[in-house]
Amino acid sequence: MRHPAPVADAPPERARPRVPRRPGRRVAIVLAGGGARGAYEAGVLAYLFENVYPELEPGFEFDIVSGTSVGAIHAAWLAATSRLRGRARSKALVETWRGMRLRDVLHVRAGDLVGVPLRAVGLRRLARSIGQEGSEDAVGGLVDLSPLERIVEERIPWRAMRANLARRRPGVLCISCTEVRTGLNTLFLDGELADTKPWANDPSTRAVTAEIQGPHVRASAAIPFLFPAIRVDGQLYVDGGLRMNTPLSPALRLGADRVVVVALKHRPLSPAGPTEYPEDAITQPAFLLGKVLNALLMDQLETELHRMELVNAWIARGEEEYGPDFLARMNVALRVRRGTGYRRVRAAVVRPSEDLGMVAARAWKRGGGRELGALPALFTRLALRGVPADEADLLSYLYFDGRFTAELVDLGYEDARRERDALVEAIAGA
Repeated sequence: MRHPAPVADAPPERARPRVPRRPGRRVAIVLAGGGARGAYEAGVLAYLFENVYPELEPGFEFDIVSGTSVGAIHAAWLAATSRLRGRARSKALVETWRGMRLRDVLHVRAGDLVGVPLRAVGLRRLARSIGQEGSEDAVGGLVDLSPLERIVEERIPWRAMRANLARRRPGVLCISCTEVRTGLNTLFLDGELADTKPWANDPSTRAVTAEIQGPHVRASAAIPFLFPAIRVDGQLYVDGGLRMNTPLSPALRLGADRVVVVALKHRPLSPAGPTEYPEDAITQPAFLLGKVLNALLMDQLETELHRMELVNAWIARGEEEYGPDFLARMNVALRVRRGTGYRRVRAAVVRPSEDLGMVAARAWKRGGGRELGALPALFTRLALRGVPADEADLLSYLYFDGRFTAELVDLGYEDARRERDALVEAIAGA
């Protein structure tokens, strides 16, 4: 299914009266990871910039921006462009995704295709320097992402980000990575609201304040096994999605009481039994790697949201039983143990209305790999080898090409349109 008119050319929807922000409220946006699936996220953000921001108080910006993997790229973009008007902000982001061509984003050469099996079994090592001469800043991986790294460095206005963070627009940028040596989730925090205390007693997460730059974002987006690990301050990091692909918890610990979550996994409307796959598909590396990435990167968002609702219910019942000061009294002890207390939180979640693996399969069939170039086309065929015809999970993470990403942009825009009232209510409602 092809969605209607291009986002960048669509007229803005009729504006409603602006809704003022309530004093003391902290509003967060949480951006998930998933490689090329991030085009869906761009469509959601475009809708927010064009049609939700105009309903909010003049000059609205999220207080907390939390991102992982491709969501880290978008989080940095959001923090760096807060001075732009909605249409300009939307157009610049969407045009990047619509104009992508696989041969321009993934550096695929004949030697790469020959070397992939050797690197996969550890007989050849991909290591190169990014900027600092003599230092291996990108190590390992099966695919060279130099072109995508240039997009991060050249298209995100990093200097403007510094000025925006100084003005608390946003108040804090949070980027999640996984440190290779220890396996710890590492949160890099930048901005006036950065605070590491909520993680002081957390054995699984290390929070540090840092001046976030391109290497932090590229490290967060380094899907393990496929993309090289990135060196930051002497340590190697990979995709934060290994431990926290939809980084809701950092936003809550930083004090958010209103949250917008952009997820990259489709949730069927009606429950169904597990899909039956033929045994010959289950033995195929491309099929298995796609499912492994789903398991690693499509984390337990539903569990986190359910836990948040349980806390909301616990607070409400406690106040009924013990009075309106129940939460304040409980938080005295909680802050000692957790570094932060609990609060009521309202969330709006935008998620794909279609399975993105199936969208990738459909997009590839429509183009048949043509116009990608010989080597990128061969690369995509390898990502589909032995995979059932109606899905392409592995390809959906790697298909950085406009025939796929443009469709995801449209899908994200339309899904956000359906959630418009919920988004406005979650951000600015009573």
